[in-house]
Formats: sequence, C-alpha cells, structure tokens
Amino acid sequence: MSETQSVEFGWFIPTNGDGRYIGTALEREPSQEYFVQVAQAAEKAGYEFTLIPAGGDCWDGWIVGSWVAAHTTRLKPLIAMRPGLISPVLAARMASTLDQMSGGRALINVVTGHYPADLKATGDPLHGSHDERYERTKEFLDVVKGVWGEDGSGKGFDYEGKHYQVEGGVSKPAPVQDPHPPLYFGGSSVAGKKVAAESADVYLMWGEPLEWIKEQIAEMEQHLKDLKETKGISRTLRYGIRAQVVVRETEEEAWKAAWNILSKVEPDQLKSQEKLHAKTDATNQKRQMDLYEQSKDQDYIIGPNLWSGLSAVRGGGAVAFVGTPDQVSDRLIEFVDAGVSSFILSGYPHLEEAEITGELLMPVVKRKLAERSISITV
Repeated sequence: MSETQSVEFGWFIPTNGDGRYIGTALEREPSQEYFVQVAQAAEKAGYEFTLIPAGGDCWDGWIVGSWVAAHTTRLKPLIAMRPGLISPVLAARMASTLDQMSGGRALINVVTGHYPADLKATGDPLHGSHDERYERTKEFLDVVKGVWGEDGSGKGFDYEGKHYQVEGGVSKPAPVQDPHPPLYFGGSSVAGKKVAAESADVYLMWGEPLEWIKEQIAEMEQHLKDLKETKGISRTLRYGIRAQVVVRETEEEAWKAAWNILSKVEPDQLKSQEKLHAKTDATNQKRQMDLYEQSKDQDYIIGPNLWSGLSAVRGGGAVAFVGTPDQVSDRLIEFVDAGVSSFILSGYPHLEEAEITGELLMPVVKRKLAERSISITV
C-alpha cells in the first residue's frame, strides 16, 4: 500500500442480543442502553465505525444507527439498505438525513440477499431469484445515487428501469459527505461482483484464508477492467473483510476463549444449524460452510491463527482471528498487504471484547501499520 493509504477498523452492535456463548439462551437481551455501551466502548477502543446488522431477529438498523450516532462523537454507523424492502428514493432520503444529523458519519451497507425464509418473511417478491435480485440492486443504486446527485434544477431525477420507475425524484437534505455516504457491498457470486464493480465504494468479503481473499480481489479487479473496456467506466474499489476476533495475552488463553464460545451448543442443535446454512442461495455463506467442512479434521483451523469453528452455529462472517496481539496483528497486516483496507471485527460478548481488543490489539496494529507509513483512520 502507498503512503497515502489508510486502514479502517469497525466493530459490531449486537441488536439481537449478546453473551459469552452462541447457540444457547441469551445472557443479555438487546436494549438501547446496551447498544450505547458497546458503541462507546468501540469508539474508545479506536474503532472508526460500527456495523448494524439487518437480520430478521435484529432491531431496526436505521433507528439503532441513529441512536448510536447520537450517543457517540466520532463513531460512524454502517446501516443496511435492502433493495426490494424499501424504495430507493426513500432510502436515499433516510441516508442523507442521517448523514446531516450525524455530521457526515453515515455509512451504507447494501444488502441484496439473505436466507430464503427471511426474504419470504419480509415479503421480497424475488426471494427465489438470486441473479434478478442483483439486477434490481443495480437499478436501486442507480436511483439512490441519481437523487443524491440531482443538479438542483428543480426537475428532479428521472429513471426508467425494469424494477424502478422514478419521475422527479429528489433527496432532501443533500448528504454531507462528497459525493455521498460510502457504499459497502457484499456478494460473492458473479452477479454480485459485477454490480459491486459498477456501484460500490467498498467490496466486503467474509473472513477466509488469505489466498481465497487474494483470489476474490483479483476477480474484482478483473471486473473493474472489463467495466472500463466494455462501458468506458473507470472505477476503483476498496476491499474489506468481516470476521470475528479472539485476542488474549497468550495463544493458549486465546484458543481456550475461542472454544468456550461453542461450549454450550448441543450436538443436535449443531446439526440442525448446519442444515439451515446449507439451504441458503448466498454464495458467500456457501463458501463459509465449505471452509467449515474442509477443516473438520484440523479442529476447524483454516490458516495461521484463522478458525472457522463458529461457522456452523452462526451465519455471516463467522471465521475468527485467534491468538496473541502480535499474532493477530501480523495476520491482519498480511491481509492489508493483499489489498484489504477495511476490517469489521467482533467478539463474544461484544462489550468486553471491544474493550479487550482496544487494550491489547489496536495499539499493536497501529504501531505495526505506522512502521509501514499506513495510518488507522479514526
């Protein structure tokens, strides 16, 4: 990375509850007071932003994100826009309003898919059509960016697509950030990657072995090259990963803490969760389960200080960095060298792990990046 580049770190707000274990009853029910505790701990630890989840068992991300922004000074909420569940013009207005009210701290996570049951439960008519959902997402983002960039002539933004038709669309107030709040985008399928190449600012991946991440980045760079050659559109992307983290002063303590997260899971429940994750049509979730299956005979270790043991119980970015501050910081920097500049981390429970990583990990990462003339944005 060049001297002008920087790395950003984000944390996570557990809006469906929290605790030391997964796959068992919650120890801490979700509440606005707890969200603020986690957010303020993350801000103090040196994290720049915080991901607000969008699952069906989570509190509404826009309201939680607004609450978090109101109770912190620097922390940026990363909130999901879900094409198909909200109109693009309304979504643009909500995002630009939050950007104004937070002083330019809004970040947007574009979420196209989820489990089929969740998509059905939210009334998405395209719950069974994977590639068409990404086609719709591309139109959605065309409209969102269009109304954000409306020229002020009073005519508004017009759009005629397969999924959206807009006449005179406007977004008031305008966003604070120029040209607009950054768009984070995940999707490992070919359809998803093509839309990300054309529309996103940050392409998000779930934690995987370093070589897998390098391959995904290379694929995205090829999509960017194809975009320039076929449409004359020249763009660049930043790359990010979503992962868990377990850091302790010794490696033995770290692995003990990692396995403890699973210590309350019943064998029958483990099997049922494996079946649930197998039903998804999300390519990135399938990749997570492939890693889990391939590493069963290695105690789910998929690389140095990289563990997939949580993947069968929780969906999403379940792969974890596990080790000492020196070990985990070295692994993170290997990903930085591969082209990753955005990390969204979390751990169980989220309050204490934000404090632990703030004390043990972040100072070491910051020092090692500074030695390479790379800064952490805060």
